[in-house]
Amino acid sequence: MATVKYRIKGKADPASIYIRLRDGRETDLEVSTGLKVPKKHWSSNKSLVKTVSDFDYAETNSKLRKLESFIIDQFNLGSTNGTSIDNIWLKNCINALFIRPNKNDADSKTYLVAFTEAFIEESKYRLTKKGTPLSDRVIKRYTSTKNHLIGFEESSKARLRLLDINLKFHSRFVDYLSNKKHLNPNTVGRYIDDIKLFCRRAESKGLKVNPEYKHPDFHSPSNKTKDIYLTVDEINDVYNVDLSKKEMLDNARDWFIIGLWTGLRISDFLSLTKKNIEKGYFEVVTTKTSFPVIIPIHPQIEAILKKRNGQFPRKISHQKFNEYIKKVCELAEINDKVEGAKMVKIKKGKEKISRKMFDVYYKHELVSSHVCRRSFATNHYGKLDTLTIMKITGHQTEKQFLEYIKVTPKQHADKLKSFWKEQELK
Repeated sequence: MATVKYRIKGKADPASIYIRLRDGRETDLEVSTGLKVPKKHWSSNKSLVKTVSDFDYAETNSKLRKLESFIIDQFNLGSTNGTSIDNIWLKNCINALFIRPNKNDADSKTYLVAFTEAFIEESKYRLTKKGTPLSDRVIKRYTSTKNHLIGFEESSKARLRLLDINLKFHSRFVDYLSNKKHLNPNTVGRYIDDIKLFCRRAESKGLKVNPEYKHPDFHSPSNKTKDIYLTVDEINDVYNVDLSKKEMLDNARDWFIIGLWTGLRISDFLSLTKKNIEKGYFEVVTTKTSFPVIIPIHPQIEAILKKRNGQFPRKISHQKFNEYIKKVCELAEINDKVEGAKMVKIKKGKEKISRKMFDVYYKHELVSSHVCRRSFATNHYGKLDTLTIMKITGHQTEKQFLEYIKVTPKQHADKLKSFWKEQELK
């Protein structure tokens, strides 16, 4: 449990009152509160100002009590949303309560990294349109963008102003991320998207930014790969492959089938238990979006549970799941050659680094947990109305859903052909 104590420090008199925040061995911070008190009026035992007539002890003690309560509340909030709790955070909390300007305020109105730091801090308390906090994943992505900007500044030996975010910066930053940090185009594109967001937010606050961030050439790189999915026939091949002598693969295969026929993300389907079953349906509140879904239990999943005497497969890590299902799909002869990207080791100077490489691979090499939800959505598209599928996958808009599924022009043509045949039979 976090605790707050006060003490005075320094040779000067009046002395500065310092606040110390502790939480076991994890947290031990101390900064000045900005408040001062004559040394003779300080009670070390009570960590408060003594009751005296020649000093406004009541006001100072009131501030200290309010600060203690405020810091504990902010610490508890920060501990749950992934906030970096350090002396800077503690000082900012004090300044926020006492409405004092931070020293970084001027920098955040001029320099990109300083503005980004302030933006991230604000984002921890910002609500979405639905009234929910931004996810930890979004905050981590903003922080990752900030860290790459810091690395770029160190590499170029220059501090970036908001006015420096122009087309020249764009070219140099993309080159830095691509060739020095060895990031793939889609990842680079996400960082550029974030920088555009930072610039828009700065501009909305009335700060001076370079208008070139809006230029069409200030684009977000991408490499449109053909994300794979498994057809119903391929899913049946996975379901039927004999893994009776390979317990680890059999366990992973059963989880894979559960994922393929529920349309859930890996964090959700690997967390399923008997408590989620209600009269032939899975009832789940999704981890990422807190979106409640009800999904009928597919016959293949029923057979898996029956095989395991009503129990789910043994728990498995995300990493092992992705590793094993590639082998499962190889044994099931999911061997079509397809375009895609996977992480490979490449030599860079004297060291080997991992980099996502785009090429043509055997389909089983590209299988991962993402295939489950995409296969579910794609295989049911055209057979069920789109809204029904979206209610299960959790997609918020039809545009988002249609970008996610992988339907080929030939499949659209087959759908039209089937419709014409139905019309002839009427």
